[in-house]
Amino acid sequence: MSGFSVTFSFDWDPARAAFGRLERVVADPTPITRAIGTGLVTSTQDRFDDEVAPDGSAWSPLNPLYASGKRGPGILRESGMRGGLQGSITYRAGRADVQVGSNKIYAGVHQGGAVITAKNGPFLVFSMGGKTVKTPSVTIPARPFVGISSDDQVMILDVIEGGLARALGSGPSSGGKR
Repeated sequence: MSGFSVTFSFDWDPARAAFGRLERVVADPTPITRAIGTGLVTSTQDRFDDEVAPDGSAWSPLNPLYASGKRGPGILRESGMRGGLQGSITYRAGRADVQVGSNKIYAGVHQGGAVITAKNGPFLVFSMGGKTVKTPSVTIPARPFVGISSDDQVMILDVIEGGLARALGSGPSSGGKR
């Protein structure tokens, strides 16, 4: 260059350190998937209180005869030692995935619905609402509770972005400066 020049020097150590932290987060993102799992358990349990599916649609109402004799929160929201489906929601986080669900044997029935038919005779016989009911089958409508809602999608992105921002030293609780 003739006449005039300006030289700029860069200290690459902070960038190298930030990329090192980012590399560690990407190498084992399990803390991020755990945070996502915690968020998904909370939102799934909230759907029981709101009686809505992950897509926001309302659950099918209870059979009026069943509802008339029902005491307490029932099998879906029962608490205490036996616990209900709502309280059984857990997650398992891996490096690349999060599983959310329940170990309750009836969880799949409530998630996807089912038709229950008699096995040892032509009819199911049971008491409901103080009456004896005799029927060839009972349909339990789906009341989906596990899934990713639009709010869950936002939460997942926020958790991932927050984890990466902290690794780069620019997010909350990172102690870094932007």
